[in-house]
Amino acid sequence: MAHHEASRGQKQKLDALRELLGTLTPRERQVFERVVLGKINKQIAHELGATERTIKAHRHQVMEKMKVQSLAELVSITGRLGIPAGNAGEIEARLNLPK
Repeated sequence: MAHHEASRGQKQKLDALRELLGTLTPRERQVFERVVLGKINKQIAHELGATERTIKAHRHQVMEKMKVQSLAELVSITGRLGIPAGNAGEIEARLNLPK
């Protein structure tokens, strides 16, 4: 019985994380994917054809929406959701998020 409740609690936490991820805009998801791979703002800006200032704003929004204070917490979320750190680009496919 206690195992079932713990399992249900874990599922609820994962569902809540998936729901938070679902609130990200497509651009925020792109930034999120690259941030958890360890890329710096300048690299992300170059890859996405944006300014570094814009990427900083998107990164801030990602942190706010995901309700985290640090990059480590953000990376931890990918681990809890079963997304290998090297394959963060698979977020949409793994979580069935709309594009």
